[in-house]
Amino acid sequence: MEDRKMGRGKIEIKRIENNTNRQVTFCKRRNGLLKKAYELSVLCEAEVALIVFSSRGRVYEYSNSNINNTIDRYKKATSDAASTYTTQEINTQFYQQESKKLRQQIQMIQNTNRHLVGDGLSSLNVKELKQLENRLERGISRIRSKKHEMILAEIEALQKREIQLEQENACLRGKITENDRLQQLSMVPPGQDHYNEMHAYFARNLLQLNMIEGVPVFSPNVDKKSLQLGLDLLG
Repeated sequence: MEDRKMGRGKIEIKRIENNTNRQVTFCKRRNGLLKKAYELSVLCEAEVALIVFSSRGRVYEYSNSNINNTIDRYKKATSDAASTYTTQEINTQFYQQESKKLRQQIQMIQNTNRHLVGDGLSSLNVKELKQLENRLERGISRIRSKKHEMILAEIEALQKREIQLEQENACLRGKITENDRLQQLSMVPPGQDHYNEMHAYFARNLLQLNMIEGVPVFSPNVDKKSLQLGLDLLG
């Protein structure tokens, strides 16, 4: 007794050549697809939109929402995804290129620094060595010029400071001299200044009196005895 297989066998997926059979299959599977779309929207609360065009150009659609809104949402989602992917890809390429350039620059700077201190010169040819030599000479010249400029600035500052100190020293010497003079004046005995003033006053008055009375004056200095007598009288 032959074994019989239960159920339908697998159908090879390819175009159905018979027009009638193709139309029947289309109707059955279309309805099944619409049913599955409905079940998916209900069971999973998914927003579903289904559009089917037959070979004759007829359109069949299903949507649990406004199909135009669903299509617009689909366009926006696919557009944002494409833009995001494109932007990320562009940024990635840009950063990769910049990173490569920076690594090259760092390597070049490191090699130059090694050459400046005399290391790694075996990889340079005569022309490159000459360029390195000229670069070092220009650098030394600039260093010496800067050092000379700084030394001149320091000398100028010291000269200004010297002039300032001389002025301060002269001012201090003047103050010391004035202080010594005041100390000498403070050492005069009490009443001596008054005595000298009175002596000069009496001498002037006596000289004028003698001139009025016709007394000859033989000397610009008045007789000391007369001055003393006048002072005694005043005393």
